[in-house]
Amino acid sequence: MERTDVLIIGSGLAALTTALHLAQQRQVVLLTKKTLQDSASAWAQGGIAAVLADDDSVEAHIRDTLIAGAGLCDEETVRFVVENGHAAIRWLVEMGVPFTADATSSTGFHLTREGGHSTRRIIHAADATGRAVQKTLCTQIRNNPNITLLEHHIAIDLITGDKLGQDDHTCYGVYALDNISGQIKTFAASHTVLTTGGAGKVYLYTTNPDVATGDGIAMGWRAGCRVANMEFIQFHPTCLYHPHAKSFLITEAVRGEGGQLKLHDGTRFMATHDPRAELAPRDIVARAIDFEMKKRGLDSVYLDITHKPAEFILEHFPTIYERCRALGIDITREPIPVVPAAHYTCGGIVTDLAARTDLTGLYAVGEVACTGLHGANRLASNSLLECLVFGHAAAKDILASAGAPPSNIPEWDESRVTDADEEIVLSHNWDELRRFMWDYVGIVRTNKRLARAASRIRLLNEEISEYYRNFRVSNDLIELRNLVLTADLIVRSAQLRRESRGLHFSRDYPDMLPITGNTVLNPKPGRICPGACDANF
Repeated sequence: MERTDVLIIGSGLAALTTALHLAQQRQVVLLTKKTLQDSASAWAQGGIAAVLADDDSVEAHIRDTLIAGAGLCDEETVRFVVENGHAAIRWLVEMGVPFTADATSSTGFHLTREGGHSTRRIIHAADATGRAVQKTLCTQIRNNPNITLLEHHIAIDLITGDKLGQDDHTCYGVYALDNISGQIKTFAASHTVLTTGGAGKVYLYTTNPDVATGDGIAMGWRAGCRVANMEFIQFHPTCLYHPHAKSFLITEAVRGEGGQLKLHDGTRFMATHDPRAELAPRDIVARAIDFEMKKRGLDSVYLDITHKPAEFILEHFPTIYERCRALGIDITREPIPVVPAAHYTCGGIVTDLAARTDLTGLYAVGEVACTGLHGANRLASNSLLECLVFGHAAAKDILASAGAPPSNIPEWDESRVTDADEEIVLSHNWDELRRFMWDYVGIVRTNKRLARAASRIRLLNEEISEYYRNFRVSNDLIELRNLVLTADLIVRSAQLRRESRGLHFSRDYPDMLPITGNTVLNPKPGRICPGACDANF
């Protein structure tokens, strides 16, 4: 058994922020199932939303967030995040993040604008902000003597008081598979932080990296945490459509800087769907593209920024230019073929303003959590800001808390399982799940489609549960088990929402109800949860 003060599971911005704020006073173990650079944060192109300019205001950012969230944002949470945004950016600057400079700006940095924002407030590092932030903070992580980094370790399940026969609803650590040695290890910690990201890989088409398999959401649910608003899956409107391009996102900033969405004949269409045209929030743009594609039988639409000078495009979007150029597309001369793709999980494990969950000692930060910030639709570039603010909040609460894991945590028992006889069942079930989730629980939903998805999930769950009971765990089995559970939570939540709101659009319930609330699922009804978690949900 390995012991530490704080165990952090994940390696995105939420993980790195939390770890660095803790490491001056605590011993931290950071587990990541691939390498430190493998995360959705590293793929983020656009930037981080924060009130930095003189002509911007906290109230304006709050208002834009609430509008995008379609009535389900928690205003206290929104205010908390927005008010702490400036300090979060200042911390990144102090860490050495090379944001794009602008000598003509009062901030000293170039600020761009994205859909749903009423002004320019997105600070960025060209069109590879996530990569720049991750690279900077990863260097800090690797050089910190109080942080132990364990790559290629995938968490299997949380260790809780319930599993140890105790009635204390506490998290004491995690069992994890070392993918290099094949050994299952026991990690005991006074505090455990889930920073595992979202669940984009539950869908056939996604902008997310392969690690986004809903691990933290599934582990939290199995351990007894409530989850909320899982029906709100954000589909990014513009993912590069090309047979040799996998999950390459075309940042929202392209539209923010004047990019126009067009049909194959060059006709613009967004103004017929929303008066804000290309600057409408992502859910509206994604549905508009989906509508035009299905109406006309198209495989894609086009995003055109060729009316801008080539020098401007190369300066602001060098990563996109190089990637498209490698595929034979010169974005300074021709439009970019794009399609919507699953991008962000707005729901997740219910937390409070200190990132605490329903289990004592367990925290959730970033996309894995549902804080109340995003409501029914995430405003562009609020996600990295959430990671920064709540990572700091979690660290602050942990530093003010005491706690020690019990000494009697049992090791993982493999005495009654064998090696898998055939791995083909995993790849087949993985493919089937992602295809029917795309077809039945995508951008536009119906009761019949959701029922079909639920039926297939039940069959898959039975098969995977039997497989899990009888064979030794593998990385693929762990991820598939988590994906099926996460898919089930998405479908159950979607079936409970009998209206169309934000990212959830139903043909059977096309109107938005005048009064509504969050969709909260509880794995253990009747349990008394920590009072702090009940503030928002």
